[in-house]
Amino acid sequence: MSRRAQKELGVNSRQLITKRNPRSPISEQYRTIRTNIEFSSIEEKIRSIAVTSSGPGEGKSTTVANLAIVFAQQGKKVLLIDADMRKPTVHYTFHLNNFHGLTNILTKQKSLSETVNETEVENLYVLTSGPIPPNPAEILGSKAMDELLEEIYNKFDLVLMDTPPVLAVTDAQILANKSSGTILVVNSGKTEVDAALKAKELLLNSKGKLLGVVLNQKKAKESQYYYYYGTK
Repeated sequence: MSRRAQKELGVNSRQLITKRNPRSPISEQYRTIRTNIEFSSIEEKIRSIAVTSSGPGEGKSTTVANLAIVFAQQGKKVLLIDADMRKPTVHYTFHLNNFHGLTNILTKQKSLSETVNETEVENLYVLTSGPIPPNPAEILGSKAMDELLEEIYNKFDLVLMDTPPVLAVTDAQILANKSSGTILVVNSGKTEVDAALKAKELLLNSKGKLLGVVLNQKKAKESQYYYYYGTK
């Protein structure tokens, strides 16, 4: 394993606070986000959620991994998909190899059952990205992706997708259109307001449903917590 991989694995492991310290204030905020998501759509059951950010390094991968854990802790059978085929990290987070994954399914090389991984968290399963393809947007927008989601809905209660930053490439917009809803992650003190607004505009233009915004890395003041979930 490369030095970079070892470093990323260690960092991501520490970020799974909902698994490591489920009674912490931050873990409680993730459960609050979970509750808000469940009440955000009364008429339609939420089956899939795409999680993105405006740019890199804003905490989307940490957010989606912890959300997947709290939904699984609720008793739902959850599948976390690493749909960031450009810079995948979910396999580091959950100590998995990435030899086969989403790419292999969408190119008809492997089946879902052959590529899904169990995790140490009960009810939580992970589908890694697989080999990085030359055309991620085309693969994610394909009919094969629609068929895969239908298969997943028959086997899992909820699917969460870690997607690339929305301002960088079109992948997140494509998956927002295919999902029940989308969450935009912004980093306090890092994400520029104009970038966040542009990301929101692109997601809405994709005809995706924006469930809300997660503000992370906000410095706590007395009774405040680090994570906040807001509506659009």
